[in-house]
Amino acid sequence: MGQEQLKVLDALDTAKTQWYHFTAIVIAGMGFFTDAYDLFCISMVTKLLGRIYYHVEGSPKPGSLPPNVSAAVNGVALCGTLTGQLFFGWLGDKLGRKKVYGMTLMVMVICSIASGLSFGRDAKSVMTTLCFFRFWLGFGIGGDYPLSATIMSEYANKKTRGAFIAAVFAMQGFGILTGGVFAIMVSAIFNSIHKAPAYIVNPGLSSPPQADYVWRIILMFGAIPAALTFYSRMKMPETARYTALVAKNAAQAASDMSKVMQVDIESEEKKVETIAKSSANSFGLFSKEFLRRHGLHLFGTTSTWFLLDIAFYSQNLFQKDIFSAIGWIPAAASMNAVQEVFKIARAQTLIALCSTVPGYWFTVFFIDRIGRFRIQLMGFFFMTVFMLAIAIPYGYWMKHLMGFVILYSLTFFFANFGPNATTFVVPAEIFPARLRSTCHGISAAAGKLGAMVGAFGFLYLAQNQDQSKTDAGYPAGIGVQNSLYVLAGVNLLGLVCTFFVPESKGKSLEEMSRETEGDEDN
Repeated sequence: MGQEQLKVLDALDTAKTQWYHFTAIVIAGMGFFTDAYDLFCISMVTKLLGRIYYHVEGSPKPGSLPPNVSAAVNGVALCGTLTGQLFFGWLGDKLGRKKVYGMTLMVMVICSIASGLSFGRDAKSVMTTLCFFRFWLGFGIGGDYPLSATIMSEYANKKTRGAFIAAVFAMQGFGILTGGVFAIMVSAIFNSIHKAPAYIVNPGLSSPPQADYVWRIILMFGAIPAALTFYSRMKMPETARYTALVAKNAAQAASDMSKVMQVDIESEEKKVETIAKSSANSFGLFSKEFLRRHGLHLFGTTSTWFLLDIAFYSQNLFQKDIFSAIGWIPAAASMNAVQEVFKIARAQTLIALCSTVPGYWFTVFFIDRIGRFRIQLMGFFFMTVFMLAIAIPYGYWMKHLMGFVILYSLTFFFANFGPNATTFVVPAEIFPARLRSTCHGISAAAGKLGAMVGAFGFLYLAQNQDQSKTDAGYPAGIGVQNSLYVLAGVNLLGLVCTFFVPESKGKSLEEMSRETEGDEDN
């Protein structure tokens, strides 16, 4: 039998948008700003690392990271993120959101700084140190996914909850943008002070000793925005939903939210005790009851995030080719090491500005108007369409590159105004409070598994079918055109799996999770 909502939770659900909502968005959003900066800035300095540490005397081309080292440097943070999502997601339900939230931030600050340090001067020592600290950086970043989403969902009102959670996620766009702008500034300053010839003019002098500071400064800067929000995170009270429904402390929940919302809220100890004894609030993650109530939902959130990230992270396959082909990045030998960082950062910043950031904020604006389900369905549909539009006449687009760039940009616009945002939002809304952070962490970890498949599986798969034309160190693959067909199929499968995800627009978290129901199940 259903029962009346707790007054403290009802007050949160029906509250008008207030200052504390924006405070929560900024505090949680700055974590995501840092996450995006730290995860994406590595792509701007990998070419520089190759030039500095893998230079081959007499080679007509600048040094580059060997495939296994490149995979490790780019992918180790994703491995750490996946692990952190599972661990901190579980811990957030065990210890509380607030306690764990500070831990993740400290890990991120320490490891951002340590990423720019090295034990030793040779390539092996530097790469080992970098990979070690970037794994733990990813571990801290992973914790921010379930905790930021869960905290924002539990603070928000039900009318604008989707926009608030999406706004936290949208800070990723600004993190990517800031990473690009900061890399442009650092490389421009170093290039003006320490002028160096292009590689083709003088290979030895094209990478000045000072270039070694460039990548370190770019990586270490990520610690600053994270450190700035540490005090604010520590001051945030625990969410009322965790305090009341998981810790079962009705008085503390009412007291905390009275201060936050500046209204008097009655504490309802007896009602909390009744809810706690209910069978709807006692089953575990691996129980038959969870499988019956939420099994398909968890399948929907994990499968769609997994499939989305395969397609989303596969963009790395095409970016360098697109940038080079349309003249945004000249041939590597025609630049010195620091100039190449500048050109790559400029190209990535333009993509973020024109495609990534607008897509995120379209989701923020529309998610509570047209719903999560429709946005996700639309996103996967258009990603499928644009992938096929690129793949079918692939030979034509290689001769008409501006058309290719437009379709490529539209694909990732609809990823961000689509499943890239909604897969983050929905798992924070549909599961019970005592399992919410864990289930979000599981869903996000499935996404990072997909990211590894997209970033590295397709790196091998997209290699030319002719072994003589593959990138150095890679075996023959199925080619880019066939890889695009596969990615279109992945997007189509994501569209199908979206039907397992329920719509949560305009509903309270307890309506979605049914955890405050009585013992008679509906």
